[in-house]
Amino acid sequence: MVATLLAIAALLAVVFLLRNVRRERLAIGTVEELMSRSMPVDLECFRNLVDRREEEYLKANLPRHEFRSIQRARMRASLEYVQRTSHNAALLLRIGENARHHSDANIARAGEELVQSALQLRVYSVLTSLILYARILAPAAHISPASFVDRYERLRDRSAGLARLQVPGTASRVEAAL
Repeated sequence: MVATLLAIAALLAVVFLLRNVRRERLAIGTVEELMSRSMPVDLECFRNLVDRREEEYLKANLPRHEFRSIQRARMRASLEYVQRTSHNAALLLRIGENARHHSDANIARAGEELVQSALQLRVYSVLTSLILYARILAPAAHISPASFVDRYERLRDRSAGLARLQVPGTASRVEAAL
């Protein structure tokens, strides 16, 4: 039973990645293009959805069937946030790839750091998706994707740092778009 569930989750993760790769092939050249193609992520809401203390509170204060229903909905919403962050990471990956070939060493270094962070987040999004699918199937499982939110926040901060170097004054717009 567990092996079957893991196989289904792995298949869903592969489909998820393939869908995202096909959708995000175009290059991103400007902050405006990033802002028009990115998907905003409310980090506080995302963090609340995967917060272990919030889950324990709900579990302690709701009837079992109601908790399971709400927990499944929370995990589906979390999965949507993971998909959004993966999409944004793919866009930032392209921006970082362009920046790492820049003649300014600071911009090139920031671009390289952005590429590494975006790649790591894309891989981690697959693992987190698997965890969330498992949690949808078994809401009482004790697996938490909370560190994913922190990774995305660091990626967003790196992209804002690169934006500050390339086009001063755009960092807050980049952060707001992500």
